Amino acid sequence: MISVSDTALGQLQTLFSEQAPEQQVGLRVYIQSGGCSGFSYGMGLDENPPKADDQVVDVNGLRVYVDAYSAQYLDGAEIDFVDAIMGGGFTINNPNAVKTCGCGHSFQTADSAGEAKACSH
Repeated sequence: MISVSDTALGQLQTLFSEQAPEQQVGLRVYIQSGGCSGFSYGMGLDENPPKADDQVVDVNGLRVYVDAYSAQYLDGAEIDFVDAIMGGGFTINNPNAVKTCGCGHSFQTADSAGEAKACSH
């Protein structure tokens, strides 16, 4: 199951507070083929109800949706927020990743290398 650090939670709550209160907004976290190491991370606001095969994690009122395919690669991962001089943002600390790209946006697991592509970050 995926978790969210306190720092990331604060940033996400700020983003979600800008949405209309009647909207049922969740955070969708997923992986997709691509990137330097085979898979890349994706994350965004989702105004739709969760799908039937989604894992739904409630973190202090913040709903995180992870589809079944992505869940197998994100089990035990943590969403964090890094504030750095050269630019910060959300990052995913994934214990399943055995190799990551220098940019930190793509990864490879022991079970599946995915199909590596040129890094655009």
